[in-house]
Amino acid sequence: MPSQILQDRFQRIKKECFWEYSFVQEDLANIVAGSDFAQKKFLFEKILLNSSRFLGDLRIFKTEDLHQLIDEYKVPQFNYDFAFRRKNMVEVYFFNRPLLIEELKWNR
Repeated sequence: MPSQILQDRFQRIKKECFWEYSFVQEDLANIVAGSDFAQKKFLFEKILLNSSRFLGDLRIFKTEDLHQLIDEYKVPQFNYDFAFRRKNMVEVYFFNRPLLIEELKWNR
């Protein structure tokens, strides 16, 4: 992935998902590259629920990490429908899992 694309993603993530924090882009890059799964989970959830381009922005994670993050993600009761839809879109887009959102299914 070209460096400029990655920098643009981190800039958008910082702006849209971490407006209330004092993170810099390097902090986000260190979380992605690091081994602290709790921090990766925190970053994943912020992107999933807040990013306007969450499917592209989630590409910052390694496939194995993203697989584990999506499998372990528990949809919260607050804003359940929104979070469930986004989680399912990630499952479909990255892992070819079944689409569970009726209004997005193709009618035959």
